[in-house]
Amino acid sequence: QVQLVESGGGLVQAGGSLRLSCAASTRIKETYAMGWFRQAPGKEREFVAALSRSSRNRYYADSVKGRFTISRDGAENSVHLQMNNLKPEDTAIYYCALDDVGRWDYVPKASGEYDYWAQGTQVIVSS
Repeated sequence: QVQLVESGGGLVQAGGSLRLSCAASTRIKETYAMGWFRQAPGKEREFVAALSRSSRNRYYADSVKGRFTISRDGAENSVHLQMNNLKPEDTAIYYCALDDVGRWDYVPKASGEYDYWAQGTQVIVSS
């Protein structure tokens, strides 16, 4: 069983930055696709960003493109989400997820494609 542990959420003013991190608590031999989703109060969970197993391909939601960057620590199942120029509408609980069956260069974008989820970390952006 894979457990994902997040860190880095918090409160920030609009225009500020935060960096979220997520790592598998157990060492996994293979490298897998990983992604970030978020859920704002009263809304459904939505895709934010993800990268493929190879790390060659990344995909971002239009709402965060140019402001957020997803990255991986080498070949580890450890990812970061650098969030710059944050806006109040970015306020949400952010979830890291891992897809353990995807193809090498494929970027999973649907929540149903992910097999493991972190507990979530709160991000609040004040105006």
